[in-house]
Amino acid sequence: MTPVAWTPQRWRSRPADQQPDWPDLGQLDAARKELAGRPPLVFAGEVRHLTEQLGEVASGRAFLLQAGDCAESFDDLSADAIRDKLRVILQMAVVLTYGAGVPVVKVGRMAGQFAKPRSSPTEAVGDLTLPAFRGHMVNDDAPTTAGRQPDPGRLLTAYNHAAATLNLVRAFTKGGFADLSQVHSWNQQFVASSDEGRRYEQIAAEIDGALRFMAACGIDLGAEQSLHQVDFFTSHEALILDYEEALTRCDSLTGDWYDCSAHTLWIGERTRAIDGAHVDFLSGVRNPIGCKIGPSATVDEVLELCRRLNPDRIPGRLTFVTRMGATRAGDLLPPLFAAVANAGTPVVWTCDPMHGNTFTSAGGQKTRRFDDILTELRAFFAAHRAVGTWPGGIHVELTGSDVTECLGGDGQIGEDQLHLRYTTTCDPRLNARQAIDLAFRVAELLRT
Repeated sequence: MTPVAWTPQRWRSRPADQQPDWPDLGQLDAARKELAGRPPLVFAGEVRHLTEQLGEVASGRAFLLQAGDCAESFDDLSADAIRDKLRVILQMAVVLTYGAGVPVVKVGRMAGQFAKPRSSPTEAVGDLTLPAFRGHMVNDDAPTTAGRQPDPGRLLTAYNHAAATLNLVRAFTKGGFADLSQVHSWNQQFVASSDEGRRYEQIAAEIDGALRFMAACGIDLGAEQSLHQVDFFTSHEALILDYEEALTRCDSLTGDWYDCSAHTLWIGERTRAIDGAHVDFLSGVRNPIGCKIGPSATVDEVLELCRRLNPDRIPGRLTFVTRMGATRAGDLLPPLFAAVANAGTPVVWTCDPMHGNTFTSAGGQKTRRFDDILTELRAFFAAHRAVGTWPGGIHVELTGSDVTECLGGDGQIGEDQLHLRYTTTCDPRLNARQAIDLAFRVAELLRT
C-alpha cells in the first residue's frame, strides 16, 4: 500500500493525545481558518539558521540553553515581564559561554508556550471537580465550570500574544539590551550579593579579564556588533495540533513545509507515541524538532524516533530532552547515549532536570528541590563522560520574577516560604537568582 503523502492535515488520521474536547467544532474551524490567513510568526530563513546552529551543538562545538516559563499566561503580557525573563536567560548564556568555551545557542520557552499536557482530564479545586486547566490557549485557570470550558477563540488570542512577545524580544535582542558588557555587569552584581558569591568570583573575574584583554589588544568592543546583539529563538511544545496546523506554511523558496508558530518545537513525554499524531505532524515540517524522553523510554523507542523524525540524519534537526529524575538518570541515560551514537544519527542531547523532580509539599504546592535539579544535571554530564558523547545543553523552567516556587538555591527558599510568591499557572519555576546560580553550577560542570 502506497504511504499517504505528508500534509499539515495528515495528523488527523492518527491517534491524537492531549487534545481539548472543543465544544463547538464550527467555532474551531473558523478560528483555524482565520489563523491560516494570518502572517507567519517566524520565517523559514530564521528556522534554517537555527538548524545550522543546533548542528554545531550536535557536533560538540556549541551548547544549547533553552529556558522560560512552564506555561505562559495571558495575564502576564507586559514589557517588564518579558524583559526580566530575557535578562535572566542572557545572563545565564554569558556564564555558560565562558564555562563551555563554545557559543551558546539561546532558545526561549516564549511566544507560544500557552498549552500544557495534563495527567488527568479533571482536577479538584477545593470541593469542586473541574475540567483540568490546559493552558490559556485552551481554557482559563479560574476555578469555574465556565472558565474551564475549552474556547477556540483562545487560539487567536495566543497568536496575538505570541506576536506581541516576539516583537519585543526582537527589539531587545537587536537594540542594545543584550550588550555583553551590560549583561556581565548584571552577573557581577549577582556575585556580589549572592550567598554563594565567593564560589563564582573566579568565573566572573575571568570573564572580566577576557573583556579587558580584548580591549588591550586593540579590539574595538564598541564597534564589534556581535557583542551588542544576539540571535534569540523561540520554542514551545507543539501540543494543540489545530494551532500548529493553521500556522504551517509552504516556503516559496524551497517548497518545504515549516511550522511558523516558532523556530523550534518539541514533542512531550506524554505525546511521543511512535504512531501518534504529534510525531506524524512534526515529522513533516522542516523546523528543528525536540522530543522529551522520560524514564519509560526504551532504546528501541528512541532509535525509532530517530528514524521517524530525522530519517535524513540532518545535524541539528533532532534534539532529545531527557527528564529522568535525580535518582534514575545515572542508570538510564548511558544506554540511550551509546545506542544513538552507535546508530550514527546526529542528535543534540539536552537535560530537563525539572520535570522528573516535581513533588507536592506539605502545604499542597507542587515544587522542586534545587539540589535534585543539580543531582540530575551532574548525572547527565557524568553519563556523557562515560560514553564519550557531548552534553549538548540544558532545558529549564524559569521566570525573571522573584517567585518562591522551588526549594533551595540562592536564597535557600524553604517549604514555609512557598506560599509567599507562588504565582505559576502550572509547574514551579526557578526564580531569577536560582536560575543564575544554576548557570554558574553548570559552567563548573562544563569546565571539568
